[in-house]
Amino acid sequence: MDFEQYPDSRFRYLTRADVIEAARGVDIVDAVAEALVLHGEGRSILPEEAYLGWTTPDGAAARCLAMPGALLGDTRPVIGLKTINASLANPDRGIPRSQGFTLLLEPETARPVALMEAAYISAMRTAAVTALAARHLAVESPRTLALIGCGTLAQAHAALLLRSLPTVNEVVAYDITPGRAKTFLDFVTGLPDGEGVKVKAVDGARECVADADLVVPVTTVTEGYIEPDWLKPGTLVAHVSLDDLTEAAVLDADLVVVDDWGLVRDDPRRLLGRMHRAGTLLGPDGEPRSGVSRQPRARRIDATLGDIVTGRHPGRRNETDIVVSNPFGMSILDVAVADRVHAEAEARGIGSLLSL
Repeated sequence: MDFEQYPDSRFRYLTRADVIEAARGVDIVDAVAEALVLHGEGRSILPEEAYLGWTTPDGAAARCLAMPGALLGDTRPVIGLKTINASLANPDRGIPRSQGFTLLLEPETARPVALMEAAYISAMRTAAVTALAARHLAVESPRTLALIGCGTLAQAHAALLLRSLPTVNEVVAYDITPGRAKTFLDFVTGLPDGEGVKVKAVDGARECVADADLVVPVTTVTEGYIEPDWLKPGTLVAHVSLDDLTEAAVLDADLVVVDDWGLVRDDPRRLLGRMHRAGTLLGPDGEPRSGVSRQPRARRIDATLGDIVTGRHPGRRNETDIVVSNPFGMSILDVAVADRVHAEAEARGIGSLLSL
């Protein structure tokens, strides 16, 4: 078999620099919103992710995730796979915690059409979900953004949220690693939308969130620490890293929103999945997990973000409501953004054509 016999074996390869360049022409928030609407209409395929975890020779936690997904839009299906791999010790080595690839497939033949660096898309679509949550669930004019954890995801959130939320005029940051918050805030002030924004590094997580309208934890913790009395009335918590809230903070929230209840329900590792297994968190139907007794203080999930975006649920009822948005993270969002990045790269000739 030679290449000339199979000209369709070519695919476009995009490095991180290629992805960043192509993404300049993509409305990532719009891509995520469209994917959430399709998912809410049942026009998506979202299989269970494959998870492989291990301990590195140096004793750090590491993992590999493989996450396929498909969107069944009006014009054509978009089908792909994201694989993202991480070691918690990587930042100490001076390299990103996470890295991987996103693969897009041709719907008719199932052959690869694009392979691209995954971490940038993953970070930006995560920030886009937060931006959507803030657009629909934050108080009318959010002023203060609090970020706990000052790594790559914090940078993605700052860049996108300052662009999407023009009323934000203060960024408060906290990180357990000395100096990292200051480095992050230097990044914020250098952003095109960072001019005139007040920035402040604080010495603790409670001080960081105390006066914030929008709280975004982007950490690697596995045990909750944000208590309900830390949050002022009206706060929206975009619970990105999924384990930062205490159980009490979830139970006391006025509104709890997820991106996909099935993913949350089936996961035994993160806070909301553990609460469902303990009988303290009920599904949107108000029912406990099969075989689990409902606990006295149990509360139900109020809605999905797709319900909020499409207007099927009214969202925040009062300016004083404390709202929790818990985005587990869906592969279909990565696939949706990757599809638009690929289209932009094709139109502009970005990247390299390789053969299988």
